[in-house]
Amino acid sequence: MNRSELVAALADRAEVTRKDADAVLAALADTVGEVVSKGDEKVTIPGFLTFERTHRAARTARNPQTGDPIQIPAGYSVKVSAGSKLKEAAKGK
Repeated sequence: MNRSELVAALADRAEVTRKDADAVLAALADTVGEVVSKGDEKVTIPGFLTFERTHRAARTARNPQTGDPIQIPAGYSVKVSAGSKLKEAAKGK
């Protein structure tokens, strides 16, 4: 399912226009992005998903073409965890 299909499904289910559904989806993405970028709290949609910023330590890796070691600097990543209702849906229950 791509974005336009998701917007159409949301609009049908919530009985709103596609424009309104797209605006809500964009606002959700912006809000989650802002909170995760700050890194001081996680965003939880109960039973569905949890978004959390994590820290990755600096490490040494190997260039796959030459085999030479390279330094990868420390940075941040996003951890997304499935909630209980999403896990049950994935099982087909």
